[in-house]
Amino acid sequence: MSILQCIIADDEPIARQILENYIQSIPNLELVASCKNAFEVMEILQKQSIDILFLDINMPKLSGLSLLKTLQNKPNVIITTAYPEYAVEGFALSVTDYLLKPFSLERFLQAVLKVQQNTDATRKESVILEEKEVVKSIFIKSDKKIVKLDFKDISHIEAYGNYIKIYADAMLLTPQTLTDFINKIPDSFLRIHKSFVINFEHLKLIDGNQIILQNEVKLPIGKSYRKDVLDRISNFNQ
Repeated sequence: MSILQCIIADDEPIARQILENYIQSIPNLELVASCKNAFEVMEILQKQSIDILFLDINMPKLSGLSLLKTLQNKPNVIITTAYPEYAVEGFALSVTDYLLKPFSLERFLQAVLKVQQNTDATRKESVILEEKEVVKSIFIKSDKKIVKLDFKDISHIEAYGNYIKIYADAMLLTPQTLTDFINKIPDSFLRIHKSFVINFEHLKLIDGNQIILQNEVKLPIGKSYRKDVLDRISNFNQ
């Protein structure tokens, strides 16, 4: 479970003390600052990244809701207030939760868990995207050799029984099925026929039921794959 950096924003000393005690009781929360007004919050957010802002609504000079409207990159916001009438406006500003004072430690923990779940999901997605971006090449067994191929150099792949033919600068024959190989390659590749997969980046044009690649190789589009091909082109143009 990741550590979450927190800020408290409340003009009432007793309210800040309660929140500080709650935060200290939860191991994965770390209090960065306990602020008396919105301007102190803005100053901190300009200097560092924060995971949770515990925000009171009624504060002097600039209210909590007014502060939210000024922030471009908001942290996860948990409203802490004695006024239920602002709930609708608060959720319209994409707050994570709305705690009505006085609230228990149990209710406070429920709100924090919402943030934790959102944060973990976002970080997991970021890791997956980074891993996809990092994988740019693959090692292929061919003719008793192991050859490193960059995906960008592969124009297309052809099924050949229990083997596949991989076409790049030269053709490589390797012992695996087309279905198995598809699971190892990035989304830039597209199956156009039961026997053919192309690198979409190498597509030059579609002529009827044929695909012509940039190297002038012509390949058939299988009837059951035509919709996938057209959908990919449609999504590419959006």
